[in-house]
Amino acid sequence: MNVLILIFMPLLGALLALVAKNYAKQTALLSSLLTLAVASFLLCGFTPDASTQYLVNYPWIPEMGINFKAGIDGISMLMVLLTAGLLPIIILSTFKHKYENSGAFYALVLFMQSGLLVVFTALDGFLFYIGWEAALIPIYFICSLWGGENRIQVNMKFFIYTIAGSLFMLLGIIYLHLQTPNNSYDIADFYALQLDSQTQSWLFWCFFLAFAIKMPIFPFHTWQPDTYTEAPTAGTMLLSGIMLKMGIYGVIRWLIPVVPLGFQQWGHLAIILSVTGIVYASIIAFTQKDMKRLIAYSSIAHVGLIAAGIFVWNAQGLQGAMVQMISHGINVVGLFFIADIIINRTQTRELALLGGVAKPAPKLAIAFLIITLGTVALPLTNGFIGEFLLLNGVYQYCIYYAAVAGLTIIFGSGYMLRMYKAIMQGNTNDLTVNFKDISGTEMVTLFIITFLIIVIGVYPQPILHISEAAITNLIATVNAKL
Repeated sequence: MNVLILIFMPLLGALLALVAKNYAKQTALLSSLLTLAVASFLLCGFTPDASTQYLVNYPWIPEMGINFKAGIDGISMLMVLLTAGLLPIIILSTFKHKYENSGAFYALVLFMQSGLLVVFTALDGFLFYIGWEAALIPIYFICSLWGGENRIQVNMKFFIYTIAGSLFMLLGIIYLHLQTPNNSYDIADFYALQLDSQTQSWLFWCFFLAFAIKMPIFPFHTWQPDTYTEAPTAGTMLLSGIMLKMGIYGVIRWLIPVVPLGFQQWGHLAIILSVTGIVYASIIAFTQKDMKRLIAYSSIAHVGLIAAGIFVWNAQGLQGAMVQMISHGINVVGLFFIADIIINRTQTRELALLGGVAKPAPKLAIAFLIITLGTVALPLTNGFIGEFLLLNGVYQYCIYYAAVAGLTIIFGSGYMLRMYKAIMQGNTNDLTVNFKDISGTEMVTLFIITFLIIVIGVYPQPILHISEAAITNLIATVNAKL
């Protein structure tokens, strides 16, 4: 029953935020903290083995074989903690903003959280698809109603991309449903299917397209920079910090274990696309003059490394992916929040127009530096252990791919430190001379983010311990079918 509370708590909070118009942000923060408390309670009772715990399984549309089946294993637990942990940070980061119709804004944020939690806990294919679409709808309206000047055109492109991918995935889910002996959508029945290689090949692409667009992997990434730039900062945080992990999680849970022979045929190509995306996005990031677009392209590069670590399908790669999903979520939320602070104070995103911010804002400069170092994977920050394991996993698969993938660290250090220097160092100008340092909720938000970066970097073992048994079991399950 605890999983049901976890999923429906944000929905209740969304309804309350709509009603409590003048206190919508406080209501949303309280709701997100209660959801985090439920997730923490589940973690305290969680046994880090290969089993699925807190299982709920209720008939939903029984004549169609659809059940509301959800549960948590070590892989799901980390995604639940990421979703529940980042939402209070994202909501807290909005406290100095005034949104028109704020009740609707925060209700959509919480509704999206509920959809994300469904995705990360669903053990029924139909329920997974419902959660997948439920998370898409609110972010579309958040970006369309509170985004930048070009929000309509940009969000239409984003919507078309994601809906197209989702339809391919729905086709695959329905086909698998029809192949099961009892016409069910249960993930265990999907895993048990013995489909021929040709069938698994086209099913691989049905699922891969949906997941690759959501991550995004090169060349399915073209919607991402524009959407991240035009979305309100809270929307960008939701997209980059949590929503793209839906695609990564989908590959681990629903793609490779369901169609292992399809993965065997096309996994190598997926690795090539992932590694290509690392280099491509890093080179483009070097050329960016817009702060938000630079961060957006850096996200594509980091996700490319995570995807490569998954598709090599070994313990080091998958463990690295799990840690890096957590770390990337924390770091990218921090980067976009700092970008939001700078943009609101200077009314510009252009790096060339900034400079010397560290002098009037030393607290912001320290927080920005710690987040930047975490992003470039400095040892003893959260980015290091994930990238180390990912590169180790890719190295075991192919030393040449590891050499190319390793460029993400070199390139990342170049463009991230270049951005930091352009904004924080040098002389102040008319836009930055009176820059106000962080205070209040800004300071609290950045303290939490920097604290997590250091703690995870120094002691990542709890994260690795939670997912280790589930990953080992999943690898063994897939390898037995190959």
